[in-house]
Amino acid sequence: MRAVLLALFLASTLPATAVAGTPGEVEVGGYLREATLQGLNGKSKKFSDYKGKPLIINVWASWCGPCQAEMGSLQRLAQRYNGKQFNVIGISTDDDGNAAAAFIKSAKVTFENYLDSKVFLENMLGANHIPLTIFVDANGRVLEKARGAYEWDNPASVDAIGQLFHLKLKR
Repeated sequence: MRAVLLALFLASTLPATAVAGTPGEVEVGGYLREATLQGLNGKSKKFSDYKGKPLIINVWASWCGPCQAEMGSLQRLAQRYNGKQFNVIGISTDDDGNAAAAFIKSAKVTFENYLDSKVFLENMLGANHIPLTIFVDANGRVLEKARGAYEWDNPASVDAIGQLFHLKLKR
């Protein structure tokens, strides 16, 4: 039911597109593999550091207009819920870590972001088109993937996220 609600919400906002997989992609229903996350605006961590709470992973790049457009709504979502009911992190696919760090600073992003300059995370997460947002349960299982830019802190999105994670989220 939860995946259906999110799928309906996402389908109502953007047209469906067929997307070919990436090498080693973890599909919906699969579990994230352990990976070291190279910190951009904080310490380096591993995916296992986020187990225990649901996780929203946003894959982006500093040169990507749609990524830039949705970053403010992700920041507001993180300010409200990050570390409390779920976690929000970003993964930049920039080749240039300085460009990614400059974007984070200029956009005043405070949630943790990491750099994937070696394409490992990009492939594992299936980010052959960005922005890509992945919803992961507290045990590391991928529940849903949303391709394209969204307004993540609007009431419909917050309701869909709550349904997907089985959480009662206050707006």
